[in-house]
Amino acid sequence: MLRKHPSTLATLCATGALALFAGVGFWAVEAAPDSESALGAKPVTLQLAADPAAERPVVVELFTSQGCSSCPPADAVLGELAHQPGVLALSFHVDYWDYIGWKDPFAAAQFTERQRDYAAKLGLRYVYTPQIVVNGRQDIVGSKRRQVADAIEEASHSAPVVKVTLDAENGGRALLSAGHAPKGGATVWLITFDDAHETQVARGENGGRKLINSNVVRELTTLGTWDGEAKEFALDVAAARAEGRGGCAVIVQEGRGGPVIGAAVMDLDGSS
Repeated sequence: MLRKHPSTLATLCATGALALFAGVGFWAVEAAPDSESALGAKPVTLQLAADPAAERPVVVELFTSQGCSSCPPADAVLGELAHQPGVLALSFHVDYWDYIGWKDPFAAAQFTERQRDYAAKLGLRYVYTPQIVVNGRQDIVGSKRRQVADAIEEASHSAPVVKVTLDAENGGRALLSAGHAPKGGATVWLITFDDAHETQVARGENGGRKLINSNVVRELTTLGTWDGEAKEFALDVAAARAEGRGGCAVIVQEGRGGPVIGAAVMDLDGSS
């Protein structure tokens, strides 16, 4: 099932796109299931051919929420991807489902804003959960395992525009190669994440369930911009380790929500 952002409802009602039912604060629409995942059928196994020695990982961002009953299957997909070579899998927890009974402890308005940036760039009329965005270029319902695998496979064949190298020496640094920058330059993002969290949800749509979330993003900050010249940015690896983070990544992206043109990831605790 796909869950649209609750604020979308009023907009669609104003244009006559659907009837508004009193007391309903969101609109849920059924997403077409994968044929392999249908009742009684064999589920799709994520087997990717992405080259672990590729110059940059394929960036897979899942927008999810512990308050959304449609998200756990997509969380499981992301959990598998977190262990795939050649893939940088990240869970961004959005905050717009917090009102229905459970406040997601990892949700942040900043992550919702990132999802909105993608919606604007991809020409989407709404944001929804669970949503996966691959390399900033393609969005997929997060539980659609075969479609997600196909998108990652396709993205793995594209060469990076800028090579990103992360170095833990001297406190940590990110090195960006010279190259042809997109018009208007590119944003350089620093992301830190936790390897996994288990949460016993007490209320809301997932009340009574123990949820497992992988590669949970905790901080998203802008290091600066890349304009085509070789650059170096300082990283505080010691601080990230002290906070218990499992890994950090640097993503170079056209604008704020455009295609990813370079990325690298660093394991901070030996388990991610």
